[in-house]
Amino acid sequence: MESLRLASFSKPSSLTIGCGAWNILNMSLDVRSQQHLLRHHIGRFEERTTFYKRIDKKCLVNAASGHPLESEPGAYKPKSIGDSFKNALDAFYRFSRPHTVIGTALSIISVSLLAVEKLSDISPLFFTGVLEAVVAALFMNIYIVGLNQLTDIDIDKVNKPYLPLASGEFSIGTGLMIVTSFSILSFWLGWIVGSWPLFWALFISFLLGTAYSINLPLLRWKRFAVVAAMCILVVRAVIVQLAFFLHMQTHVYKRPAVFSWPLIFATAFMSFFSVVIALFKDIPDIDGDKIYGIRSFSVRLGQSRVFWICIVLLEIAYGVALSVGVAACCSWSKLITVSGHAILATILWNRAKTVDLKSKAAITSFYMFIWKLFYVEYLLIPLVR
Repeated sequence: MESLRLASFSKPSSLTIGCGAWNILNMSLDVRSQQHLLRHHIGRFEERTTFYKRIDKKCLVNAASGHPLESEPGAYKPKSIGDSFKNALDAFYRFSRPHTVIGTALSIISVSLLAVEKLSDISPLFFTGVLEAVVAALFMNIYIVGLNQLTDIDIDKVNKPYLPLASGEFSIGTGLMIVTSFSILSFWLGWIVGSWPLFWALFISFLLGTAYSINLPLLRWKRFAVVAAMCILVVRAVIVQLAFFLHMQTHVYKRPAVFSWPLIFATAFMSFFSVVIALFKDIPDIDGDKIYGIRSFSVRLGQSRVFWICIVLLEIAYGVALSVGVAACCSWSKLITVSGHAILATILWNRAKTVDLKSKAAITSFYMFIWKLFYVEYLLIPLVR
């Protein structure tokens, strides 16, 4: 038995030799693998050391030269508080639709001047009354244009992608917070001022602006071309002229309500202008209106036809203004009214003939030009006597 055991240890079998060779081979591979990993980590360590040495060297050089310690070019740089505030302010500026803000402010100032009967009426009392009316109306203006954007996000992604709700700069929650806050501020200011003409002007504007935009049964009147135009006409032509004149006449000056000839002219002229704005604003927006079922006059009649209807309506309004100027009592008022409206009518016609109706940019630019004519008219209205 012992000889057998000795024999078994003294002469290994081929299987034992094979297993031993395999173990040796594994050990060799493990050693080589470990050596390779060690060399790899040493190389990475040296690379990192070199990189951080370069960073440290750059920081030392910047510190010695007085420059700020900054990262490598292309590294992420967070926006400063100033940049964030500037971007938010720019987004709110676009959200407020500044051409309507300017139009509202100018119209109220112009109509308020119609209540001035003598030079002594231009007093601190006058400026206080105008300021109360302008601020309350601007708050309501922002509510109306903001609500319209909230209900037209999908349409504006096609027609006006630069607006903050359509572009995603403002969330729906932010838009709701803005319109709610400004409507409350408008009513609060109208109430504490204590002027019933001012308060009713705000209230009627609120009702019509809400009915125009909000998507509820029997509402969203902007879908119906005639009703939409009437909403804009009532606010821009009737409410602005009559209510804000009465605010100055009865609340500020404590005089009886008397509708003067210049006030009647302003109401009639701005009725034409309001219809033109109501029609023209949809001409550049025809693509989105078609997609989302807004049956504007531009969708129903075509851009070119509506464009020239607007031009003819404005030229008729300027013709009426020329007649009023000729019949004016004061020579200086006659000169300014006649010459001013004649110049505006000529500029309008010459500019209209050059508009490329196939270009959305050209149509939008001309629409802004019409708003400029709107502003100029409110500069002329107080001079009609």
